[in-house]
Amino acid sequence: MKPERQPNLREMETWISGVFAGRLVLEIACGTGYWTQFFAPNANKVVALDAAEETLTIARHRVPPGKVEFIQGDAYELPARTESFDAAFAGFWWSHIPLERIDQFLRGLHRALEPGATVVFVDNRFVQGSSTPISERDDDGNTYQYRSLSDGSKHRVLKNFPSREELLSLVGPYASSAAYREWDYFWALEYTLAA
Repeated sequence: MKPERQPNLREMETWISGVFAGRLVLEIACGTGYWTQFFAPNANKVVALDAAEETLTIARHRVPPGKVEFIQGDAYELPARTESFDAAFAGFWWSHIPLERIDQFLRGLHRALEPGATVVFVDNRFVQGSSTPISERDDDGNTYQYRSLSDGSKHRVLKNFPSREELLSLVGPYASSAAYREWDYFWALEYTLAA
């Protein structure tokens, strides 16, 4: 992680640690459990989903057992559960959702939540000179970056950078209230799911 982003991350970690106190949280695209470790201690329970078993294995070792259930699954086809969640979180996932699938994703997520649930997304802002440059834009408006790995391979990665207005407009039909906040390198969107 880039050193200039560390102060923002410390602020975000502190903030997110209290957002889900006492709640049953559905985490989408939990990855290695980086964000899970900050809010799970204060949550009632967390069900953390990711598509890749490799990252779930890392996450299981990062978070103490007991409060978190890690499951493999598809963020667009959430597995049926008996419990109803009163909160949801996705960290650094929104930017990887194709624009044409955002509404499908939100509708599926909201079906798993109780009315009045708290929903939080955090992700990167595009910061000129710090962010990896956008290399292309497709016909749907999605933007892509090329990422180089330590083995020398290059990969094309979907990475959208929505504006505050776009985010609030996209969740507006589903939210009874919504708040956007930003740091130098990141943003957060928190809203209450309408009844």
